[in-house]
Amino acid sequence: MSLTTLIVWALIVAAALLIARAYRRESIGGHPASVSDSGPDRGVEGLLAERYARGEIDDEEYKRRLEVLRSHAPKPTLP
Repeated sequence: MSLTTLIVWALIVAAALLIARAYRRESIGGHPASVSDSGPDRGVEGLLAERYARGEIDDEEYKRRLEVLRSHAPKPTLP
């Protein structure tokens, strides 16, 4: 194989890996990772819910942290 052929195959493999990695990130949890219409706090609440689902935190801690997140959420501004 020539050096050019080797470089082309390396680029094809690298591109395939990057595409697979991006696809895997988007499909975590069955939905896109970035949900723009629900605001930034939904992402944080989602992370908290994932930790609760994995058993990393118990009921009491989940409820306490969720209450703190929601109490510090920015209020929507009127136009």
